Amino acid sequence: MKDDLEKLYSDKHRDFDLKEPDAGHFERFQARLKARDQKKSKVIYWPWLSVAAALLIIFGIWYGKDLNPNKGLELADVSPKMEETQSFFMQTIQKEIKAIEKNKNPENQKVIDDAFAQLDILEKDYKQLTLELKVSNEDKRVIFAMITNFQKRIEILQNLMEKLEEIERLKEQKEQLI
Repeated sequence: MKDDLEKLYSDKHRDFDLKEPDAGHFERFQARLKARDQKKSKVIYWPWLSVAAALLIIFGIWYGKDLNPNKGLELADVSPKMEETQSFFMQTIQKEIKAIEKNKNPENQKVIDDAFAQLDILEKDYKQLTLELKVSNEDKRVIFAMITNFQKRIEILQNLMEKLEEIERLKEQKEQLI
């Protein structure tokens, strides 16, 4: 078969170069290519843009949607006033915890551990309340329960600080007696 092709080429190769293209052939060819490229560029960009827009919309929906069903609704998500309230309580709790950490020593460790165990229980209750708030469509009773939860945590921390101060006073009195 290879030999047949070589024989055909050797017989006809002179015929291939005999014809010249018509005058203006190159210019017409370039004009057709330009027209096709312009059409193609207009056609190509629109489908790509529509695909990109669709992906952007899908990503936006995915990003905006709460994909975690175990994540509840915080007080801060309800309104700006509730965000201020939650921020106030969280700052107060953090301030109290830092004060307690400064007074921590081996003699009062048991009291601190007990108080923190109560705080852990309240934290779990709060997480449950966030789920209930999400389900209840921002029911005011749930919001009140969440605020009460914060108040109880602060109360526990303040009582703990008072007990730590009392332990310290008793320790000083004991040292004075000795």
